[in-house]
Amino acid sequence: MRGLGTILWLGLKELRVLRADPVLLLLLLYTFTVAVYTVATGMKTEVRNAAVAVVDEDRSDLSRAIAAALLPPQFRPAVAMTPAEVARALDAGRITFALQIPPRLEADLLARRPVNLAIDVDATAISQAGNGSGFIQQIVQQEVAARLGGTASPIDLVLRTRFNPNSTPEWFSAVMQVVNSTLILSIILPGAALLREREHGTLEHLLAMPVTPLQILLAKIGANALVIVGAAVLSLLLVVHGLLGVPLAGSLALFVLGTVLFQLSVAALGVLLATVTSSTGQFGLLALPSIILMMLLSGSMTPLESMPPWLQWAVQLLPTTQFVALSQAVLYRGAGLEVVAPRLAVLAMLGAAFLGVTFLRLRRSLAG
Repeated sequence: MRGLGTILWLGLKELRVLRADPVLLLLLLYTFTVAVYTVATGMKTEVRNAAVAVVDEDRSDLSRAIAAALLPPQFRPAVAMTPAEVARALDAGRITFALQIPPRLEADLLARRPVNLAIDVDATAISQAGNGSGFIQQIVQQEVAARLGGTASPIDLVLRTRFNPNSTPEWFSAVMQVVNSTLILSIILPGAALLREREHGTLEHLLAMPVTPLQILLAKIGANALVIVGAAVLSLLLVVHGLLGVPLAGSLALFVLGTVLFQLSVAALGVLLATVTSSTGQFGLLALPSIILMMLLSGSMTPLESMPPWLQWAVQLLPTTQFVALSQAVLYRGAGLEVVAPRLAVLAMLGAAFLGVTFLRLRRSLAG
């Protein structure tokens, strides 16, 4: 009980220090509010409001129907251009797609003669270019079938989209940004707290008191975890669910449990990086690539299925990969404890391993 009281006292000290630091408080507020909202609403890879031009050399009812079918939200209203204007507009970046309709399109289709339509694409935005050209091809085929009487297919394919029926990108990016913000702050805050103690000379004062390195480690991780988990929950409720309207399908308590276990490992990593550096600048140089690597390989920004098989297996040892999978299962699909229990167990083991290594390194660093 005396040891727990010491950890509680040290944790309260960390909270008072954090409260007195306006820069860290502003970073915490920005990361879980403005950053979540702007990333969810601003970073889009799907086709939205793409500029498209139509070179209509047929001037038939079918060609006008095709041009009129290029509608928001995927496309802006189509702009009529000549071939020379299209080339200049593509070079200047004013349009992304240019549909060229040849002469006698409708007459050739009615006569069952082959017809070629051309789509010029600005592929500097590769994801938008690929998806947008697919949409245009689908629109052309639908209009041709509607105007000229396409043959019915013997197969009626019905598509059912689960967990995100309207394929709204904010539903995915908002929650993943909360996960990424939790990762960033969980590494930065505990590591910065230890470095601040060393740079201000207060670490020696702590060592002169009846406290152990383990108590110092648990206090720094626990105090910052309390703040970060609380901020993440408020961000989910107020920004993600309240402001952006993203439904939270599963148990919030189960998500909090996973977040706490995730905190143990990544916060310990932040302290570990702080023990091998002598200044805040060096800590930032080590923390930045670590954060970027874990974010890119976690499945929150790129799908794990697109990675090589050996890398898919290797990234399972990263706490971020486990936490992203747990968050998606709980918050998107409403998974219960029986589904995510293996993820929780792996997070607990990774947290214990990181804590053990960090404790040994911290004790050696303080002894030196």
